[in-house]
Amino acid sequence: MDALNLPAHPFKVVEDAGKLKIFDPVRRKYLVLTPEEWVRQHFVQFLINERGFPAGLFKLESAVKHNQRVGRYDLTVFNNQGKPLVLVECKAPSVKITKETFYQIAKYNSAMNLSFLMLTNGLDHYFVDIDVVKNKMSVSRDIPQYDYLVEKY
Repeated sequence: MDALNLPAHPFKVVEDAGKLKIFDPVRRKYLVLTPEEWVRQHFVQFLINERGFPAGLFKLESAVKHNQRVGRYDLTVFNNQGKPLVLVECKAPSVKITKETFYQIAKYNSAMNLSFLMLTNGLDHYFVDIDVVKNKMSVSRDIPQYDYLVEKY
């Protein structure tokens, strides 16, 4: 798998029926190791180990309905009261983060109305802070600490 712009982590990877699989500690099962899954697992570990996100507050790969269509976003992180706090979209390293990627997560967020979004392809990472009161949005390359988001929310 490609080297990423994220800290290394000692993942459990096995071969099963000719396919590599990676253990997902959040879902507690092995998943086919695709380039996107490689990014997702690294980003989850980055959020937990480097940014203080509690491991028990993650939900991976969920469906969301927008404009009579169903999409699948990669990750939601909740606050301690069980309310969604952050929506995360992961792409394979070969997929550039473009306006279309931002539009994709914005479509998902239109059904959730969260203030915080994150996008990553394992190489480039973006944090989006949406202030609905001031009708402003800011985009940063710095992924904040969990405590900062909880305090701001």
